Amino acid sequence: MARSNDEVAELFREYADLISITGGEAYKARVYEKAARAIGGYHADVSTLDPKGLREIPGVGKSIADKVTEYFTTGSVSAVEKLRAKIPAGVRRLTAIPTLGPKKALALYETLGVSSVEELVDAIHAEKLRDLKGFGPRTEENILHGVELLRSSGDRVLLDVAMDLADDIVGELSGVTGCRRCTYAGSLRRMRETIGDIDVLVAAEKPGPLMEAFTRLPYVSEVVAHGQAKTSVRTVKGLSVDLRVVPPDSWGAALQYFTGAKAHNIRTRELAVHQGLKLSEYGLFDAESGEKIASETEEEVYARLGLPWIPPALREDRGEIEAGLRDELPDLVTEADLRGDLHTHTDLTDGLAPLEEMVRAAAERGYAYYAVTDHGPDLYMQQMTRERMLAQREQVRELDGTYRKQGGRRGLRLLHGVELNIDPQGGVDWPEEFLAGFDLCVASVHSHFNQSRDEQTRRIVRACENPYVNIIGHPTTRILGRRPGIDADLDAVFAACARTGTALEINAHPDRLDLRDEDILRARRHGVRFAVDSDAHSVLHLANMRYGVGTAQRGWLTADDVINTWPETRLRRFLHKAGRRTA
Repeated sequence: MARSNDEVAELFREYADLISITGGEAYKARVYEKAARAIGGYHADVSTLDPKGLREIPGVGKSIADKVTEYFTTGSVSAVEKLRAKIPAGVRRLTAIPTLGPKKALALYETLGVSSVEELVDAIHAEKLRDLKGFGPRTEENILHGVELLRSSGDRVLLDVAMDLADDIVGELSGVTGCRRCTYAGSLRRMRETIGDIDVLVAAEKPGPLMEAFTRLPYVSEVVAHGQAKTSVRTVKGLSVDLRVVPPDSWGAALQYFTGAKAHNIRTRELAVHQGLKLSEYGLFDAESGEKIASETEEEVYARLGLPWIPPALREDRGEIEAGLRDELPDLVTEADLRGDLHTHTDLTDGLAPLEEMVRAAAERGYAYYAVTDHGPDLYMQQMTRERMLAQREQVRELDGTYRKQGGRRGLRLLHGVELNIDPQGGVDWPEEFLAGFDLCVASVHSHFNQSRDEQTRRIVRACENPYVNIIGHPTTRILGRRPGIDADLDAVFAACARTGTALEINAHPDRLDLRDEDILRARRHGVRFAVDSDAHSVLHLANMRYGVGTAQRGWLTADDVINTWPETRLRRFLHKAGRRTA
């Protein structure tokens, strides 16, 4: 179920957009954008906090706290409603288009009367935008691409939103009398980056009580279909959920059947047919006699087909069947393999929690090492200086080893790093003599997203060639549903990373999941190493690693491919990139 914090964060992001669209103060819009980030990343449920507790959230003052209280008391915020009333709903919809911000949306409405996505597309095809200030042929092209992204997302939601809801449903149904087993299946179990609907599977002798409990869940808004084998509902957030109840002895076959992508399931059924068998959600049967041969576990179903158990993340028909037949499936990286996190932030820049709080939370996760990588000065809004960064380094050195990791004798080892900004030419924030003092450097693109393909490629390759850049952060810069990835020759980037010993990040934030799985598969063939990082801006974000690991699994990565599964000694050798260059 969606967190109350996420609801409020989304409301305040909309409010910030509305302030911009209606010509309000830019400062006020930034205040609400910051409050949205702070509330979304806060550890406590804001619906349970009193005004004093709300004001303890960074960036939340009395006015914002009052709006949060008003929202949970009345279901709306009057200030937001007043601004909504000033702007046609279609114009607000325009702001959802990736690459089209509030100011451009307002300009289109005021100059061309555009108040819907359809009208915008028509205006572009009629070449009405290119003569407007701030627009042009390239802008039109980017907006059309953004419209495609918006339309393709449809009713799909981000992975974490679906996972939160599925975890809640599984927890509720698991407590119902008669439930023998319960889990989610489908694309969610395969850890796809966005989810269209959720499939929940239950093993029980009597489906009735499970179906009734399912339809009575508090966030169910509509029962679409109600039966003994399958019940479908829509939630208050518009997400569809299907519940299927199967006999306990069919559990393995049903889980296999309802997990795999369509193409994967076609391949497994073909294997069955070639062996004189028939595969369904109820079991693997002899095609002639109808005798059930295997059904209770996925392992026995796959084994009878001549395959090892195939991890859910691989079930896309991207070579996993052939690899399984050759007994060459990879031993995929797991969250338990991770020894640390190499990209995180504190409230020194745009994080929400102080250094010590983030370090304590990392220790509680059982990490052996943990890197703090606040932003360099080229992101001007962070107001970073050498003095502030060096002062943080002293704090990091003082805390190094003071927190015991779970189940270990040695204390959590801390690395002092930085997230550098890759400028349009491929340079980074500080000169090499200053960068040499960091334990690691993450370098990321944060601006100039519309450079040409050659320019984007050159800037990232040049960053890889910097002897002190260890990891390229969120390499394509995409934000799911809001911003497409940059146009770069990724194969050239992958080759540069392999050549220079620069790792590529798999950013675990559900908004990013960057690199995506298809790109990971390509990069791995170049011999690239990877870092699965949370890019945490709050304690809450540290748990996002599960989504990064899921994406890494979809890219067929093993623990050896991921540098933050390595022992500290091996990791530090890899990070000593400049030394390897001069040796």
